[in-house]
Amino acid sequence: MGRHPQLSRLVLTAAVGASLLAACGSSASSPASTVPAGPVALGAPTSVPEAVFTVATPPAVDTPALPDGVSTPARYDQVQVRRFGSPGAPHVLVLVPGTNGGAGDFDLVAPYLVTHVPGLQVWAEMRREGALQDDAVIRSALAGRSTVTQAFDYYLGWIADPSVTVHYQPLEASDYEFVQQWGMAVAMNDLHAVIVKAADSGRRTVTLGGHSLGGAEAAAYAAWDFDGRAGYADINGIVCIDGCAGSQGEEGTPPTMASTQAAIAAMDTQGPWLDLLGLGPQFAWATGVFSQIGALAALKDPTGPATLFSSFALLPSEFKPPKPVTNEAQLGYAFDASTSPPALALIHVHSGHVATSGDPAGWVDDGITPVQNIADVFAQAPLGATDWYYPERLSIDAEASGPLQQTPLATYLGLRLLHTGQVDVPLYAFQTSLGGTDNAVADQAHAYQAESKIPSVTVISRVTTYSHLDPLLGTPADNAFLQSVVPWLKKVDR
Repeated sequence: MGRHPQLSRLVLTAAVGASLLAACGSSASSPASTVPAGPVALGAPTSVPEAVFTVATPPAVDTPALPDGVSTPARYDQVQVRRFGSPGAPHVLVLVPGTNGGAGDFDLVAPYLVTHVPGLQVWAEMRREGALQDDAVIRSALAGRSTVTQAFDYYLGWIADPSVTVHYQPLEASDYEFVQQWGMAVAMNDLHAVIVKAADSGRRTVTLGGHSLGGAEAAAYAAWDFDGRAGYADINGIVCIDGCAGSQGEEGTPPTMASTQAAIAAMDTQGPWLDLLGLGPQFAWATGVFSQIGALAALKDPTGPATLFSSFALLPSEFKPPKPVTNEAQLGYAFDASTSPPALALIHVHSGHVATSGDPAGWVDDGITPVQNIADVFAQAPLGATDWYYPERLSIDAEASGPLQQTPLATYLGLRLLHTGQVDVPLYAFQTSLGGTDNAVADQAHAYQAESKIPSVTVISRVTTYSHLDPLLGTPADNAFLQSVVPWLKKVDR
């Protein structure tokens, strides 16, 4: 967990995989959408201006083990960004989501930051794989043009109900072999294009941060070599939110050349997308869709009965409360650390509990993260909080880049971690019960300082009171991440 290559937004377990594969055979080969929908912005106060725009990126670089004759189509050489705050603000905080996470992860913290840090705007990046998602029906439901039930059937219901004939068409892995190319080198070059645009030829200062694996990306960016220019020269600070990088604080067995080559070769048969639950490449998207549809139901009909999920045979029993509950309570039950399966600490928050009375029973907020904050963030579309088609290659490369050293393995993978010793910008790190396991994030931050010229490291540790998503979803007034990073951002910009 110290390197965080495997963190994600999940509301499934591997039990779903067997059910899904038994319920459905092969899938259609191309994405389809029958309901046009425009963008819907959620989670931000109306006083905070927002904009979504596209940033052109360099062509995906060649990497080991890519099949001959396969290259990324030019239409995917771009990323999307949601900007919060005034476009004229002179200080930009660029935030990168974690594994299986999207730009929507920052829909609650970004508006708070731009209203509490003078002269700040926040750019939330959606990595290039966001272009593979078909969230049109979710956007239609958010806008009131479709119902939650229609969205559920379109994305999930059809798997168990053959009478649903108009439905989501998952991508065929064989049509997207080029995604095997989308590792750390591609992510760094894409992020560099965003930061160059944010800097606006030096007219703005840029701070770089991220959550979970995004924090590791931010740490790696500073040490990365971009055609002779070090990444740290483009930024004035690093923000690691429950994820970082450094030669110490790592857990598990470090990757070897043999294990890495085996993982790359496996993509030829297992598909280019991270399949954390073993659902098969045709269902890699399901990890994100479950949380997004559950949040949509809690957002649009919070007190209505959670019949869509309680009657859905493919949802494992551990996600179903012991009595009838509302949509809001169903979502809280799946995410709260006290009821969500321990193996899913990746999505845990401290939210509350199911009410002792009511039919259906509602949700009682008594923790850091109100359940409606979960609904606001995870229902977001476009540029949602989940990444349906996260590239497996990025996780493979993240394992090798964790030490921030140009090892033979890093060179084999096309990594360019050439400037670790020269990084000279301050670093802020926040760790929770997940990232702070064995003090991993703090140890990495201090190791990074010891290996570089980082002048100062600020570590905020909440390992006993915060879960992995609480820094992003907690109520701002009580959110230790926001309350500590605001003064840090003010200081680093000075």
